[in-house]
Amino acid sequence: MKIGILAVQGAFAEHAAVLGRLDVACKEIRQRGDLEEPLDGLILPGGESTVQGKLLRALGLFEPMREMIQSGLPVLATCAGMILLAGEIEGQGTRYFATMPMTVRRNAYGRQLGSFRVEAEFADAGKIPMTFIRAPYVTRVGEGALTLAKVDGHVVAVRFKNQVALSFHPELDGDLRLHRRFVSMCRERTAQAERQALR
Repeated sequence: MKIGILAVQGAFAEHAAVLGRLDVACKEIRQRGDLEEPLDGLILPGGESTVQGKLLRALGLFEPMREMIQSGLPVLATCAGMILLAGEIEGQGTRYFATMPMTVRRNAYGRQLGSFRVEAEFADAGKIPMTFIRAPYVTRVGEGALTLAKVDGHVVAVRFKNQVALSFHPELDGDLRLHRRFVSMCRERTAQAERQALR
């Protein structure tokens, strides 16, 4: 079991630390060659989505990573990662991977609520801590996508097939539930692929 973490910019080290606490190996993805090693999942961390998007293309990571996501590789995307996955970004013609049917609003909470922390219900996980840092939120959830959490009426977590996108930063809160659930997704997909290979 090995999970790749996009490590060109942003809060990738914090995700790696959480995986370490779960005894899960990770691989920091910095260049195209890093994708040659088989991966069981992928994390797209928070940071600056515009910078990440430019670096993904400049480093030759964009197309192969997009193909991996579209082929079913489990993905956990936080904050800027949510923007990378969004099919549409309000007020912006540029899109990135565009693999999730949803519309997001960048820096949606504005300066006054640029950073804040709450506890809110998350699907069937109960209440979890959520730390928001100049976060986006989802203004439209498209067909086939499932809303996992809302804060003050705004959608802050969505799942679509193999992809989970969060407005907040679970890697900063010390609560391992969401990463543990993601690792389970990765294990399930890998086991399914192994069963199919044996047929």
